[in-house]
Amino acid sequence: MPLRKTAIAVPDDLLTEIDRAAYERRESRNRFVTRVLRYAVRARRDADITRRLDELFARPNLADQQRREASDLDVSGTPWTSERW
Repeated sequence: MPLRKTAIAVPDDLLTEIDRAAYERRESRNRFVTRVLRYAVRARRDADITRRLDELFARPNLADQQRREASDLDVSGTPWTSERW
């Protein structure tokens, strides 16, 4: 994946913590910051998806339909105790 450089201003105390955390993980500062930023972006996206799903399933008619379908599947399904891992 191609990399692009950017410059950001970070308070000294935060940069010290970043460097410490990267060192403890045996990662470069760049790799550590990139990984943390990926997690942050993913978490925000996941939170947005969750919010949308919550809004969707908050609709009474859809929630009732989902309950009926889940109940039908539960009746016709296999007991959880029979699943093997």
